[in-house]
Amino acid sequence: MAQWFSWRKKELEPETPDPPVPPSQADAEFPSHAQEEGFAPSSSSLPNEPSVKQSVWRRGLSRLRHAFSTPLERLFRGRPLSEEVFSELEEALLGADVGGQTTAELIARLQERCRRERPTEASVLKTYLKEEMLAVLQKLPNPAVLQKLPNPELIGQAKPWVIMVVGVNGVGKTTTIAKLAARFCQEQKKVLLVAADTFRAAAIEQLEVWAARLGVDLLKHQSGASPAAVAFDGMKAAIARRVDVVIVDTAGRLHTKTPLMEELKKMHRVIARELPGAPHETLLVLDAATGQNALSQAQTFQRALPLTGVILAKMDGSAKGGVALSITDRLGVPIRCVGLGERAGDLQDFVAVDFVEALFAPGESADSTISLDREMPGQ
Repeated sequence: MAQWFSWRKKELEPETPDPPVPPSQADAEFPSHAQEEGFAPSSSSLPNEPSVKQSVWRRGLSRLRHAFSTPLERLFRGRPLSEEVFSELEEALLGADVGGQTTAELIARLQERCRRERPTEASVLKTYLKEEMLAVLQKLPNPAVLQKLPNPELIGQAKPWVIMVVGVNGVGKTTTIAKLAARFCQEQKKVLLVAADTFRAAAIEQLEVWAARLGVDLLKHQSGASPAAVAFDGMKAAIARRVDVVIVDTAGRLHTKTPLMEELKKMHRVIARELPGAPHETLLVLDAATGQNALSQAQTFQRALPLTGVILAKMDGSAKGGVALSITDRLGVPIRCVGLGERAGDLQDFVAVDFVEALFAPGESADSTISLDREMPGQ
């Protein structure tokens, strides 16, 4: 039987204590006070100013930048252009987990451009590489033109707008859902969370804690219930309650387990049957720290579901964020957001120019203090 929890913002008085956290490691993942940590809807606005966004990107990519740009600076500085330079550049790209095929394509494009434009110094490769990386991320026909293309809105005109969030355990899925909900609340949207991860212990309870702290509604069943049944009731509740956005959590299933992937397909069919056109977004959350394994996961999920976008979580703690290039190049699915820290405002819309510029910008070293976007073990 479906259980409905309506956490109204007006009921969340300052004296009201937080709802009890389930006896688990939830405290390691969830901040004790959402208001203080920037998750409460009443917190200050998300960083939208260009200077603030640039700072968030530079801080969030500091580990990747240190691992990637440091060897490149040594490579490009004061050396004549040679095959040895291209060989070392290839090693640097592979070290950042750009992937073999995408790396080979980038090197080939750089070599062709050098043959055409005939530079003599290796330093010019830095400019060429930035432009070619941007061309991969944006699929631009002319890499010499830096275009700041707008990221598609996560919420469209349909109401309710249904977002189905998928991904394996441990990638940061629940934290990402909370960040999305906080963002939509700040946009004055009425949000419903649907706890359809009925398999993992404490998954429902963790989402319930977030719903209470954010002041949003939650629909849940008992642990072990059919995920498709939860999704069915979630669509009915969303229509009845006239919500703006529905975020459907799903079990963090192993992408190699066929029966579990079939359950995801069933959920998708049920949502589409009850609400034509839904789910409007099917977002895959990937852990940037897993590198090329993330690409393997994405390819398997894409065979099962019509993915509309990817969210790269935990980018701030990874030196393997080059996988963003592989995902765009090989998968053909856009990266919608990246997790650059643990605060709600650190879930940033992915903009290729911001990513590339922050990657090559001087800034914090790898020793800088970075808040990691962690999930509980097993999530």
